[in-house]
Amino acid sequence: MAAEVDDDTARLRRARIAVATVFCAHGAVTGSFATRIPWIQDHAGISAGQLGLALAFPALGASLTMPVAGAISHRFGARNALRGLLALWTLSLTLPALAPNLLTLCAALFVFGATSGMSDVAMNAIGVETEERLGKSIMSSLHGMWSVGALIGSAAGTVAAHLRSDARLHHLIAALALTLLGVLACRGVLDPPAAPDAPAPPAFALPPRSALLIGAVGFCAVFAEGASMDWSAVYLRDILGTSPGVAAASTTAFALTMAVARLVGDKVVDRFGGVRTVRAGGVLAGAGGLLVVVAPHPALAMAGFGLMGLGVAVVVPLAFSAAGRSGPNPSQAIAGVATITYTSGLIAPSAIGAIAEATSLVVSFGLVTVLACGLVAGAGVLRTGDRRAASGASSAAKSGAAGPA
Repeated sequence: MAAEVDDDTARLRRARIAVATVFCAHGAVTGSFATRIPWIQDHAGISAGQLGLALAFPALGASLTMPVAGAISHRFGARNALRGLLALWTLSLTLPALAPNLLTLCAALFVFGATSGMSDVAMNAIGVETEERLGKSIMSSLHGMWSVGALIGSAAGTVAAHLRSDARLHHLIAALALTLLGVLACRGVLDPPAAPDAPAPPAFALPPRSALLIGAVGFCAVFAEGASMDWSAVYLRDILGTSPGVAAASTTAFALTMAVARLVGDKVVDRFGGVRTVRAGGVLAGAGGLLVVVAPHPALAMAGFGLMGLGVAVVVPLAFSAAGRSGPNPSQAIAGVATITYTSGLIAPSAIGAIAEATSLVVSFGLVTVLACGLVAGAGVLRTGDRRAASGASSAAKSGAAGPA
C-alpha cells in the first residue's frame, strides 16, 4: 500500500513538472513573437496605426475561439486536446513573419490568437486538475512559469534582433524547438477522464453564470496588468520626464515582479487562502496605483508599479482555480473566465490611451487604481476555489460528526 502511495505521489510530481513545462513553452511563444514585431512591421510594409489594428487580432481570435475549447477536450480527451492545440500554437509562431501585407498579417494574427486561446484553456484546465489531485496550490507558480517562458523567449528574440537575423528563420527554429518540447511535455500531464454521466458540452459554449463574477475579478486584475505593462514606460517618460532607458526599465521591473510573485504565490495562498490573498493584493495594487498617481519622482512611480505587480500577480491563477471548481464543466467555466480576461487585455491599452487623450495619463491611472481596489470588494467570489476554506469546512464537519449528539 505504501509503495502504491509513493508511486502515485511521484506520478503527480511528474505531472506537475510536465504541465509547468507546457506553461513555459506557451509563454516562450509570446516572448519570441513580441521581440520581432518591428521586423514584422517592416516586412509587411505597414504604418504604426495599421500595426495597432493588426495587433488587436490575436485577442479577437482568442476571444472568439476559447468557448470551443471545452468541446475539443471532451471529444479528444484532455491530454490529446492539449497536445494538438499546443502544437498548433507553437507552429503558428511562423505565420506573422510570413505575412507580406496588412490583410495577411491580420489573418495570421487571428490564427495566432485563436490557437493561443484554445491551448490556454486546455492547459489551465489540466493545471486545475493537477492542483486538485495534489491537494495544494500550484496555479500561481504555473503562471509564473509562463512568465519565465516569456522572458526566455524575449531574451532569445532580443539576441536574434541584435544579430539582425531574419524573423522567418528565427521563428521557424523557435517554433520547431518549442513544438518538440511541448509535445514531449504533454506525455506526462494528467489525462482526467470525463465523468461518465456528464453531457457533452456544446460546440460553442457561452460563459456560465458562475464564471461571470469570477471573470469580473480577473478583468480588474488584467486591466491593471495590461495598463502597467503597456503604459508604465510612457507614464514615466511623459509625466515624470525620465530618460527612455529608465522608462523602459520600469516595464522590465514590472514584468519581473509579476514573475517572481507568481512563482512564490502558492505558498502565500496555501497559508492564507485565496480570498484573503486577493483582498490583500487589492490593497497593495490600490496603494501602488495611488502612489503612481501622486508620485513626484520616478523612483516612487516605479515603486507604485511594483506594488501593482505584486498585488495582481496571483489573481488570474486563482480565478482559473475558482472557475475549475465552480460547476460540472470546468473547461467551459475556465474558457469563460479566460475570454473575459482576454477581453480586458484587449480593452485596457486602448482605454488608457483614449482617457489620456481626453484628459491625461494621471487620470487614466486613477481609473486603474479604482479597478485595483475592486479586487478587495470582489475577492469573495473566489471562495469556490479557496482550498484553505474548503479544507477548514471539511475539518469542521468532521469535528461536528465526531462530537456528542
